[in-house]
Amino acid sequence: MTDKLAQELLPLALEAARRAGAFLRDSRPADLGVAATKTSPVDVVTEMDLASEKLITDFLAEHRPEDGVLGEEGASREGTSGVRWVVDPVDGTVNYLYGLPNWCVSIAAQKDGETIVGVVDAPARDEVSHAVRGGGAWLGERALRVRPPAEEGRALIGTGFGYLAERRAHQAEVIAGLITSVRDIRRGGSAAIDLCDVAAGRLDAYYERGLNPWDYAAGDLIAREAGALTGGRPGRPLSPELTVAAPPGLFESLQARLEELGAWHD
Repeated sequence: MTDKLAQELLPLALEAARRAGAFLRDSRPADLGVAATKTSPVDVVTEMDLASEKLITDFLAEHRPEDGVLGEEGASREGTSGVRWVVDPVDGTVNYLYGLPNWCVSIAAQKDGETIVGVVDAPARDEVSHAVRGGGAWLGERALRVRPPAEEGRALIGTGFGYLAERRAHQAEVIAGLITSVRDIRRGGSAAIDLCDVAAGRLDAYYERGLNPWDYAAGDLIAREAGALTGGRPGRPLSPELTVAAPPGLFESLQARLEELGAWHD
C-alpha cells in the first residue's frame, strides 16, 4: 500500500516543485529584497519564499485536501490521511536573493512520519532529483549513486553555517579541526542540494548542524536511495542537532570525527 501511495504522490511532488521552481526562476523581481528575518538579521525571507510556499500548498490542498503540511515559512496543517508534505519553498534563500544558482524547491511526502517521496528541483542548475522509498534515486532519468567511499584524508566534504553568531563561531572551530584531515570543504548554501550532490557523487560527504525537517527531508531520502548512510550523532537519527550523510565506510569515521570536534553543539 505504501509503495502504491508513493507512486501516486511522486507526480504531485514533481509538478508542485516544477511550478514553484518555474515561478521563482521566471518571476524573480530585479529589485528583490528582504521581506522579513527569522533567527537573526542575516536569516532572511523574501516575498518570493512566501509566494512559492502558497503556490505549493494551494496545489497540494487542491489534489490532496486531507493531507497535512509542514512548511518553512509557516504553512502548517494537520491532516487526517496519515500523509504529511514537508515543504521548503526556497532552500538557499540567500543564494536566490543574490542571484546565485544554488537554490531549489524541496518537497517530501511522509506517511506516518516516514519519508516515502522526495523531490529537489534546482531550476538555475536545470536539475530535478527525486526518490521513492525503495525505488532508487534519480537525476532526471539518470540513476544516482554515491561515490565509492574515500579515505577521510581524500574526502571532499560539504557543510553549511547557521545564522546565529555564536553558532557560526563554533562551526568555524569545527572546520578548523577538520580541514587539515580532509581533501577540502565546500559550502554551497543549500542543504537539499548538498544532499543531492552526495547522492550524485559530487561530494564525498556532507554534514551540518541546525537543519530543520524541511531542509533535509527530501534530500535525505535521495541520498539514502543513492547508497548513502545518514544520521546525526553516533546512534542517533539525523535531526536539527546534526545531519551527516556519506557512503558506508566514510560515514562512520566522519561521524566519529564530528563527535570528537563537538559539531553537534554550539
